[in-house]
Amino acid sequence: MKQTQAVGIDLGTTYSCIAWLNEHGHPVTIPNQEGELSTPSAVFFDGDEAVVGTEALRNAIAQPDRVVQNAKRHMGNPGKFWTIGGQDYSPEHISGLILRKLISAAQEQIGEINEAVVTVPAQFSDAQRHATIRAGHAAGLEKVEIINEPVAAALCHVLGNEGLAFTELAIDQEVLVYDLGGGTLDLAIVRYSSDEVRVVASDGDLELGGLDWTQVLVDIAAERFLDDFKEDPRKDPTSHQFLALEAEQAKRSLSVRPRAAVTVQDGGQRRTYQIEQDEFVQFSRRLVTRSEAITRRILADNGFGWAHIDVVLLTGGSSRMPMVRESLKKLSGRTLNSSLSPDQSIAHGAAYYAGMLLSNQQYTRTVFNTEASTRLAKLKQHSVNARGLGILIRDTDSGKRVPHYLIPPNTTLPASRTRVFGTVVDRQTKVHVRIAESGAGPGKPHTVLGDCLISDLPPDLPEGSEVEVTISYDSQARVHVSARELKSGKSAEVEFIRRENMSAQMQQEVDDAKIALPPEPAPPKLAPAKMKTPRAQPKAQPKRMQPAPSKNPDERSLSEEWAVVSEKLMELADLSSRTSEDDFDQPIRLCNKCGSSMNSAGRCSACGAVARPAKRKKRKRRPATHGGSTTARKKSPQKTASKKRPRREEKKPGDEFWDIVE
Repeated sequence: MKQTQAVGIDLGTTYSCIAWLNEHGHPVTIPNQEGELSTPSAVFFDGDEAVVGTEALRNAIAQPDRVVQNAKRHMGNPGKFWTIGGQDYSPEHISGLILRKLISAAQEQIGEINEAVVTVPAQFSDAQRHATIRAGHAAGLEKVEIINEPVAAALCHVLGNEGLAFTELAIDQEVLVYDLGGGTLDLAIVRYSSDEVRVVASDGDLELGGLDWTQVLVDIAAERFLDDFKEDPRKDPTSHQFLALEAEQAKRSLSVRPRAAVTVQDGGQRRTYQIEQDEFVQFSRRLVTRSEAITRRILADNGFGWAHIDVVLLTGGSSRMPMVRESLKKLSGRTLNSSLSPDQSIAHGAAYYAGMLLSNQQYTRTVFNTEASTRLAKLKQHSVNARGLGILIRDTDSGKRVPHYLIPPNTTLPASRTRVFGTVVDRQTKVHVRIAESGAGPGKPHTVLGDCLISDLPPDLPEGSEVEVTISYDSQARVHVSARELKSGKSAEVEFIRRENMSAQMQQEVDDAKIALPPEPAPPKLAPAKMKTPRAQPKAQPKRMQPAPSKNPDERSLSEEWAVVSEKLMELADLSSRTSEDDFDQPIRLCNKCGSSMNSAGRCSACGAVARPAKRKKRKRRPATHGGSTTARKKSPQKTASKKRPRREEKKPGDEFWDIVE
């Protein structure tokens, strides 16, 4: 049996690092082929060859249109591509090339690597986590585990030589991990004892990192050059790339010196400017303020004061900046722990986690000695989800689809929640649920992960039959969905169509809809004119799913891009529903006061409130009943005629799935 190596990879926005555990259970950073411990996360396409690292940065000035940087900030965005030499490259593709560079260098030194732990920001969504896993597979890994970056830092602090000795901990201690990397800010409150590391809460900002401080220096120098020569170097790709590299070096210098030089060149002109550290601090104040607000928020939202925090642990390369450290000192009123290596601690923590996983696998042979294996196997790690997870339902007041979160943020993982859905027609064989995650922070829009199609229900089910749907996060915050029909106890087949797979799914839905449409005109009540639109333009619909890279996909948020997809899928679902009655379902009934489920009689099981009946226009068919209790459901005597509702298209049976009680 071959020995399995414990390998951890810090896949960073600006720099990446790989480490492994030796036989004594100590992490060792593995240098790349150029002898560097950290590899720039940049890829240069030299013809058909992909060059990763420092050489890519060197070519970024001469050929900026053939170099890709900072791909991690776009991870999980299916509409983001870089077109080079007529070939489109996604963030996953770029990340896969970076991982392949790290792994190939490591294999030359420690042997074959088939599995590894890759770090991700705590705020990464399910789509971003899966994109990271796919990048690992593209790099040649057979098995990819993921861990949140602040958790990796905490493990390095507990188990590593830099932090407190693992065997000497006598009481529980709570650590605030502050991880400011090149592209993201990650915070976590971690409680640890002699045999456990437990994350209490996490927070952060996926759009706040060292890149933003670098941009401040770019703007300062560019504005001075603009005043002198009436030319803006930011408008020319070559001049802008040169200035960005100069600003990055100046940022590092300003962490140890009172001033730094930045050279700007554009349009045949060249000038060097001295930037004072005080000036840098002044123009970066808004970034520091954002960081302080997030730090205060994680404490306030989880009932912590600074008196509850024993250690403030710094990591991430951008945490070196004096302005950041001074800000944290003022906030916390204590000395900061900066014993961890800002550049290597995340990879070291990931390697520790890989060792913990291997030591707990009974049939895995590792390189560790008995003492190291026992020490790693003893420690348990528990994390939390950074985002809420739930379903989309229709708000009857506004007519819009809104998320109803079943698993709130900062729930200990793994976590699952179960809800009961009712069939709305006889002999229904499918249930359709849309899964959503909350945004990456307050005020950020939610993200729809995909459509959950539950099929293979028992035949001849009567209307009102109950289907139990369970959505869950696993220990790595990846989403899973399962279902079963309650009366028979039979598990149903669940197909979770993720957002990144919607392109293929959309084309299939279009084809299915075309086949499903009857050749005869639709019945009068279904408005035949509306039926013709999707039939007349079936080829134009999939194009809305895939925004062309030339139309600035960066300007669109994930939720805005998804809005196009979701609306089109709803049109297709409505289209097929006109010819097939087994595509209907509806959610549980929710109390408008407390949000708890309501029984079939319209009474809240928690606060006892009674729902006001929703009035609808009379129809020949029997209206679907609403409700979602786990007991047998009676037909509701309530009328379903609408009252004061916005005018819209005629209601179809499939629409009832999205309605919630008023």
